[in-house]
Amino acid sequence: MSINNLHQLAALIQEESDSLLSRWREQVRQLPSAKHIDIPTLNDHVPRLLEEFVAALQSLSDETIPERLLQGSPAIHGLQRQEDGFDIVEVVAEYNILRGCIHDLAESHGIGLRGKPFHILNRVFDEAIGLAVQTFATQQALEAQRRREEYLAFVAHDLRTPLNAISLAARVLELERQDRGDPADTVQMIKTLRRNVRHLEGLVEKVLKESANVQTEGGLKLERRDVDLWPLVEALIHDLRPVAGTASTQLTNDIPEELIAYADASLLRRVFQNLVANAIKHTPRGEVVIAARRIGGEGGVEGWVRDNGLGIPKDRLAILFDKLEPGSETEGGTGLGLTIVKTFVEAHGGTVTVESEEGVGSTFQFTLPGRSGS
Repeated sequence: MSINNLHQLAALIQEESDSLLSRWREQVRQLPSAKHIDIPTLNDHVPRLLEEFVAALQSLSDETIPERLLQGSPAIHGLQRQEDGFDIVEVVAEYNILRGCIHDLAESHGIGLRGKPFHILNRVFDEAIGLAVQTFATQQALEAQRRREEYLAFVAHDLRTPLNAISLAARVLELERQDRGDPADTVQMIKTLRRNVRHLEGLVEKVLKESANVQTEGGLKLERRDVDLWPLVEALIHDLRPVAGTASTQLTNDIPEELIAYADASLLRRVFQNLVANAIKHTPRGEVVIAARRIGGEGGVEGWVRDNGLGIPKDRLAILFDKLEPGSETEGGTGLGLTIVKTFVEAHGGTVTVESEEGVGSTFQFTLPGRSGS
């Protein structure tokens, strides 16, 4: 195909974009998840995808599909479709429907999609499908993690009563066996039972306490101590590795091994967890760096989580930490994740800020005062 024909195809798609999208929507609405979605929501970023295809035709780029994927185009479609209740098969299907609509449009105007235009079409659409599916899967993994945490809180609550009953029964048995002069090993076995029950009770109370923090964020009671930051973050990275693996996101612990913060370890872990989980979701095939340094002469610490992901629009930055803001959803789409970060950091007497540029990435920073400043 000549260069003129490639430009002709690009011009045709520009001229017929409205009717092309209309035919695409007509077919996509046959998918179960798309039947009752309004036009703006159904379109999502698809008009932008057509613009990308037109630009690729006009530029005559010889990029390969892997080279195109490394550019990391915005992967917003999969997130939107997951929130709209799409099945992953339908996410792929709607892209292929658009691919077919473009093919039909070209053929109806005597333009055959062979050779270079065929490769450009597949390159652009395969990238879009891959990123959408990756983002969709990452969001599902984060949702599964949230549900596991919620389920754990319910189970922990229900475990308290039987554990208390076991503890009391073991204590009664211990006293009775001592009074009856039973063998020492029998009494010791009962003591071992009671000791392990107390351990389980402590674990249950810890789970319930951590779950309650989200619900009582206005009146947190801190239990400050010296916290080694490197192992805390290293353990968190280990826990989040399945989620990061789903998004093909690299997690890097760049905290000095000797750095210590004076903070509530449980709340500090949640601060890092929310920031890292948020970064993973918006950084498919990228890198998330967790770092910290000493600030001031009073033992204060500044921590940050930096990613090279999608970035945040400037008009969202001022309200990003507001409760239930759609742009701050890191916990099940409720918008609480970044609000919790702000609440926990300010409870320590610190501050939290964000710097971001669309297409470049974001850096969330927070400060924690030392002993004298707390």
